[in-house]
Amino acid sequence: MRRFFTHLRQVIGLWQLPRERRRIAFYSEGRAYWIHLKGVLTELLATTQHPVIYLTSSADDPGLDLKHPLLHHCLIDEGAFRNWVFANIDCDLMVMTMPDLHHYQVKRSCHPVHYAYLQHSLVSFHMVYRTGAFDHFDTLLCAGPHHLTECRALETQRNTSPKQLLEHGYSRLDDVMNHRQPQSEVSSDPAHVLLAPSWGEQATLEICGSELIGQVLEAGFRLTLRPHPQTFKQRADLISTIIGDHGGHPLFSLDHDTASQQSLQESDLMISDWSGAALDYAFGLEKPVVFIDVPRKVNNPEYQKLDVVPLEVSLREQIGAVLSPDDLGQIGEVIHTVLSGSPSERRALLAGLRDQHVFHAGHSDQVGARLLDELTSRLITSSSASATADS
Repeated sequence: MRRFFTHLRQVIGLWQLPRERRRIAFYSEGRAYWIHLKGVLTELLATTQHPVIYLTSSADDPGLDLKHPLLHHCLIDEGAFRNWVFANIDCDLMVMTMPDLHHYQVKRSCHPVHYAYLQHSLVSFHMVYRTGAFDHFDTLLCAGPHHLTECRALETQRNTSPKQLLEHGYSRLDDVMNHRQPQSEVSSDPAHVLLAPSWGEQATLEICGSELIGQVLEAGFRLTLRPHPQTFKQRADLISTIIGDHGGHPLFSLDHDTASQQSLQESDLMISDWSGAALDYAFGLEKPVVFIDVPRKVNNPEYQKLDVVPLEVSLREQIGAVLSPDDLGQIGEVIHTVLSGSPSERRALLAGLRDQHVFHAGHSDQVGARLLDELTSRLITSSSASATADS
């Protein structure tokens, strides 16, 4: 009951704001998504004159600690309050990292709000995301050239109206790059492996997680398990089983904080599957990845009809190696092979791939803030012109 009244007071406070204080709204599903919003939001607040609302569905969201004269916070739940706010909010621009707008509980507003999607992954639009995941957005802030190609192809396939596509980049990648630590020309001893798979029934932890961890530890490597946030939410039993199997091993550790970068920075190599985190790691830290070849994470069964190879498929062997779940006994040899050779040459290769596939790497926050500020100004001008014409 206390939570109910907390959310109710927050919503009432939001609705009491004058309309001119409701220009831009950011929505965060919670703590794990702050990392994708914070760079653009803080840069925007430093440069814009437009008031901003920060909506979040998590009381521990670090965004609630951000203070600025132009910023108003609003804590809403993940259910009835959030859905009502979305259906009725009156602002110029809504920025969000959550796809599937207007398909499920979260609907477009009854007011003429402009919806912009901000990327929370580098992966392609058409395989991992559900069919029509971006149909109801007006603007997509694209991470790289692949998003431009995929969006136009999806619009043609689904016969939807063209969206405004902005060449933004990827804020999470900027953050990883900005916190990158100097790398040695040799791996640590023993080499530190970070296991950071995707989530779902066909992901690595579900299919062969405990066996894989055992093989890596047996090969003498240090291993840190960094589960996907959804795995912590939905498969706590699986995490408990893995801890029971390996928690006592001196080379095993569990990273609970997916917002932290410590385990990424300290590791020499990542093991993943179809997680977008693998691209963040390879491009942001210029370190290699071993991919466990579990079934593809397909949420759009028609993705192959698009005749566009998803980025996360095309780049796997360029940024590391691919290993079948049937060959886990070879994981030690594969890790040794991937880490052999010149680290500087490997970093140069990964940096070249990053520059080829990601817009504005290293300064996308400044670009994103400028794009959103300009978009908001155009929306306000257009709205004012329409109001004048109607009068």
